[in-house]
Amino acid sequence: MFHTVSGKKYILTGVANKKSIAFSVAKLLKEHGASIDLVLQNSDLAEKISPLFPDSTIYICDVEKPSDLENFQNQLLQKNSLYHGFLHSIAFANYSEGIKPFHETKLEDYLQATTISCFSLVELTKILRPFLDLDASVVTMSISNTRATNYGYMGPIKAALDSSVAFLAKSLSEVSRIRVNAVCAGPLKTSASAGIPGYIDGYLFSEQLTMRHAALKTEEVANTVLFLMSPLSSGINATGIVVDAGMSANYFDSKVVSAFIEKSFK
Repeated sequence: MFHTVSGKKYILTGVANKKSIAFSVAKLLKEHGASIDLVLQNSDLAEKISPLFPDSTIYICDVEKPSDLENFQNQLLQKNSLYHGFLHSIAFANYSEGIKPFHETKLEDYLQATTISCFSLVELTKILRPFLDLDASVVTMSISNTRATNYGYMGPIKAALDSSVAFLAKSLSEVSRIRVNAVCAGPLKTSASAGIPGYIDGYLFSEQLTMRHAALKTEEVANTVLFLMSPLSSGINATGIVVDAGMSANYFDSKVVSAFIEKSFK
């Protein structure tokens, strides 16, 4: 099915460890004959990840640092590679003090999370655009429900990311045929999500809310990313595809409701 990515080249952010969505995407692309380059946050991470992808060029870019962004652009100019797709898989929120009531959100935390998790999509796409094929695909990672209030202040920031997808797709359409879409994933067992206070309990509950009563797998989300990266999805643009194993339509699953009633009232 995904032979259409064979011989093409892609650039990915977010390959932080073997549990990350971006790692699964990178692995799938390689398995289907594509080549990849990586954008990593710092040299320590590059030292850890580079042995896993020895044939890939690795760029160091902390999206909070203007100097890193400028250096990344200069390195791209020197390499002058042509990419058929770009995966934006970067997110950060400061949960060091736990998840507070939303009205207690600190401005500096909100702005930092917005810069890293949302605006970096715009910033990196702007830098990469001259090196993207006219029919390239840009994919960003979002969440299945930005109104899930247990997610803290990242919910509104992911909502801004979802909205940015449409605006970015529109602006790029004026100069190319580059598509921009989001994969909106349900709860996953990743190292990044494990850092969210209380996440594990929510993850275990969400597993029972999927229609199959089995957790969403990172590989399933990566398969959707790969589809959007490929020419097979050429008719999809400015869209968010929800990948949650049916959870969003199964909040009143009889098995879950019965278990609650049994525990609470009998």
